[in-house]
Amino acid sequence: MTTATIATDHKIAVHTELVDESIVKWYFYAALLFLTTSMLAGILVSLQLIQHNPFTGIEIFSPGRWRMVHTNAVAYGFLANGFLGCLHWAIPRLTLHPVLDKRLSWFIYAAWQFVVGATAVGILFGEAQGLEWGETPVWIDPLAQVGLLLVAINFMTPIARMKGPMYVSLWYFLAAFIWTFLTYAMGNFIPEYFVSGTSAGAVGGLFIHDLVGLFVTPLGWGLMYYFVPILIKKPIWSHGLSLVGFWGLAFFYPLQGIHHFLYTPIPMFLQYGAVVSTIAVELVVTTVIINFFGSIWGNWSIVRTNLPVRYFYTGMVFYFLTCLQCSFQVTLTFQKIIHFSDWVVGHAHMVMFGVFSMWIMGMMTYLFPRLLKREWASQNLIEWHYWLSTVGLAVMAADLILLGLFQGWSWAALEPWDASTDFSFPFWVLRTIAGLAMFGGLLALLTNIWKTVKLAPAKA
Repeated sequence: MTTATIATDHKIAVHTELVDESIVKWYFYAALLFLTTSMLAGILVSLQLIQHNPFTGIEIFSPGRWRMVHTNAVAYGFLANGFLGCLHWAIPRLTLHPVLDKRLSWFIYAAWQFVVGATAVGILFGEAQGLEWGETPVWIDPLAQVGLLLVAINFMTPIARMKGPMYVSLWYFLAAFIWTFLTYAMGNFIPEYFVSGTSAGAVGGLFIHDLVGLFVTPLGWGLMYYFVPILIKKPIWSHGLSLVGFWGLAFFYPLQGIHHFLYTPIPMFLQYGAVVSTIAVELVVTTVIINFFGSIWGNWSIVRTNLPVRYFYTGMVFYFLTCLQCSFQVTLTFQKIIHFSDWVVGHAHMVMFGVFSMWIMGMMTYLFPRLLKREWASQNLIEWHYWLSTVGLAVMAADLILLGLFQGWSWAALEPWDASTDFSFPFWVLRTIAGLAMFGGLLALLTNIWKTVKLAPAKA
């Protein structure tokens, strides 16, 4: 046996010991199952708005309940599973240490699928709590809290064991593990058991937004700082800007949540603080966007030729637009127009699907061939997935944002409520068509995965 062969075998052994690729794959499968569930629930709700609900009169299929399944399945089912799979891939490579215990990883995997599935069942049978994004039944909350603690322990252990400088990705991951645990406890226990009235509303507002800013945002950006340099084969443009982005997120994002409750009895100094911090976050996000676009300056063709990179940068554009839009919509002047309108729905879809779902799809597009040890069965299908998802989302967001303005102007003019629902109808039809296009993109991905799994593995 030659020295080169021994070295190669050693690298393969170390790689196998570091990363359990099977759990990455199964997290992705679970994520796609819950994304399918979420999108079907969203289509059901959209059909209700255009008076084509196929389950009229059946309580368990009522759109109010399926709307909660829609949001919970995408946040805790798709995003959480997708991120956990990617973390099992990235953290051992960044630290050169495996997770604390692979058996614990599989236990967390099974327990988390139970938590998400039981949440959906509890919501459908009327056990939801009256808090947006915190509808999980009360008997699920302690289980979810313990699960988040175990996730933190499993991933923070290899980070603690590493020596030398710590990559900015790991800064984001460490913060996310701590913030998510605290945010979930704040939103699901404090309003339920300790405070009430406007105080509970203020805490609920913080929870709603911190779930985005302190859970999915640090995980998403941390993974971008890991995957983008690998795919573009260049270092990130500015390490200094990466630190500005991290500390700006840490300082400003936790203060934003009250902007969901402007013009309420919550003290005005909290409302003003939320407005200022939200606008400040847009400036922080701009530095992050500049950092990533500076990294591919002069090599723009890679966005066209490398599909995962295209997913990543499409998500970054949507992220910039989302935060720019947010810095306007949180002002008291703008809130007079768009509060309670479909503008907010369009905004939510642009951030949760246009940003974080796009990033996870890009990571899946990159990792599935490596996990399955074979190339994609169809390049056309992965292109269809990208374009149906991107165009469908862009049409839906633009449609609902424009409709929100029309609705707000109609209500401000004191027109009858029926007038706003009448002119909303064609916009809702277009929203349904856009949603079906996005679902068609998901079907293209699922079909491609199925075909790829059936292919014979590539020879070493």
